[in-house]
Amino acid sequence: MLAMYRMTKRLLCLFSLLLGACAEKPSAPIVPPVPAAVAPQVEAAPLLPGFTLEGYKREVAGRIAAKSPHLFTDPLPDMFKSIVVLDITIGRDGALQRVAVRRSNGFKQLEARALESVRLAAPYAAPGVLVRHGGSVNFLETFLFRADGRFQIRSLVGT
Repeated sequence: MLAMYRMTKRLLCLFSLLLGACAEKPSAPIVPPVPAAVAPQVEAAPLLPGFTLEGYKREVAGRIAAKSPHLFTDPLPDMFKSIVVLDITIGRDGALQRVAVRRSNGFKQLEARALESVRLAAPYAAPGVLVRHGGSVNFLETFLFRADGRFQIRSLVGT
């Protein structure tokens, strides 16, 4: 029995040693760092503006701005006289299919100016992949009018 006890004790000691050895993590191989100049720089390919609705809205707004004598480019005022939101639909060929006032604070002359500015700037660039089931693309655009009746287009603010 004493022999069995000693053998069990030796096995436990051996087992403890093995566990201790296994508990230690092997040291990681030393790998020299790659210099920053050698590391490849991967840049995400820019998404063409016309492939996103926001990009297409900026293209349309840019065309309206280029054709309108009522646009201002000064910093935005603290208060606007009117804010007009238009619902614009453009066909697959870039033709203006529909423009209507979606929201306004009632200045009919400024609503008419916004509507006319959109109509005069047509036709627009074809919307390409943005065309939906009905063969058109539809979005809202906001016109910000100052007291003198000149406007800025929301999609162009801050660009």
